[in-house]
Amino acid sequence: MASERHRTAADKTLDVLEALAEHRSVAALSEATSLPKPTVHRILQTLVERGFARSLGRGSYASGPRVLTLVGSHRHEGDLPDQARPVLEELREETDWTVHFALLSGDEAVYAAKLEADRPYRLASRVGMSLALHSTSVGKSVLATLPDESVRALLKRTGMPARTDRTHTEPATLLAELAAVRERGYAEDREENEAGVVAVGAPVLDHSGAAVGGMSAVTLSSFPDEEDLARCGRAVATAAGRFSLTLGAPPHRSGLAPRED
Repeated sequence: MASERHRTAADKTLDVLEALAEHRSVAALSEATSLPKPTVHRILQTLVERGFARSLGRGSYASGPRVLTLVGSHRHEGDLPDQARPVLEELREETDWTVHFALLSGDEAVYAAKLEADRPYRLASRVGMSLALHSTSVGKSVLATLPDESVRALLKRTGMPARTDRTHTEPATLLAELAAVRERGYAEDREENEAGVVAVGAPVLDHSGAAVGGMSAVTLSSFPDEEDLARCGRAVATAAGRFSLTLGAPPHRSGLAPRED
């Protein structure tokens, strides 16, 4: 931390950003940086707007996706999609479905990697495509790591537009499904985001136990039966949990459970 005599606005911003590695609440960040709470809050709002921090709800914050983007830009070995590739290859081999790795970006997710299954068809998903959280398996798995009040706040910001006639468009029904997602350890997308396509997904967590994105396995709805869907769901949950551990996720937080901050 810079000395108080020479502490510029940039110093204060960097102090808050560094403190986010170990602290979550405004009060804890204020104490760690010796900055007034209003100053910390103002800096956090700027960091959230720029993607360097993200709100976890109830006055708690974590590092944002832009931090990972910069790390990936400056250190090739820090590129999460590249790190995820071996896990995705194993997942594709185990499920024989197309597999994805997506990163959380604000109130949506973005595909960062895709490996096609050895099938005579190709799915419409592509790297760089944005995903709604309420209608996709990756998105719902990420939402399941949040307290219900944080999910409600996010849905209020984004709305719940119908992608198909099976999309959840009411918060109450989605929250009920998220409870089931936490129970079984993975999320399902039964033609809720794209007609004719089903998917299973699980969250990827960082060292703090917060979701940074997720992994999914996807196929056409005409192929899997209930047993196959469950088998692939468990495989995705295992793969995402294993990758989370490589990112430093606490062993007790490498799977699904609502994060309490």
